[in-house]
Amino acid sequence: MITTPTPSMLRALPAEHQQRLMRVAREVSFPQGTRLFEEGSRADRFWIIRTGTVELDMRVPGRRPAVIEALRHNELVGWSWLFAPHCWHLGAEATSPVRAYEFDATAVRLMCREDPAMGSAVAQWVGDVLAHRLHSARIRLLDLYAPYGSGSIV
Repeated sequence: MITTPTPSMLRALPAEHQQRLMRVAREVSFPQGTRLFEEGSRADRFWIIRTGTVELDMRVPGRRPAVIEALRHNELVGWSWLFAPHCWHLGAEATSPVRAYEFDATAVRLMCREDPAMGSAVAQWVGDVLAHRLHSARIRLLDLYAPYGSGSIV
C-alpha cells in the first residue's frame, strides 16, 4: 500500500491563505470504523487529519473494496468537493480514532472565488493531491490485479 505523504496544506499554501481557511474549520472526531464518505455520494466537505489514520478505498466489482492509500497527520481527506459534479470518487474509513479539521466545501469554494490568489493556491494544492492519489490508485490496482504487479518498488 502506498503511504508516501500527499502535499500538506502547510507546505502548499501561503500563511495568509492557511489562516483564512482555518477560520472556517471546525474540530471533529471519528471513532475507528467510521465511514467518512462513500464513492458516488455528495462531496460537501473535506478534512485535514490532526491525529489518526484514514484509508481511501475503491469499489471493485465482485471483490472487497481495494485500499488505495492510508492518510495521516496534516493530510487532506477529500478532493472531489472542489470539482463539479462534487461527488466522491473514492470511499474513506477511519482505521483508528481520528481527530480532524472539517471544512464546509461551499464556504471554501466561495472564499476561493472571492480571492483569486487564494483560489489558485487551493486549486494547485488540491490538484497536486489529486495527481498523487491517481498515481497511488494506479499502482495499487496494478499490484492487486495485474499479472506481474505494477513493477514499482514504491
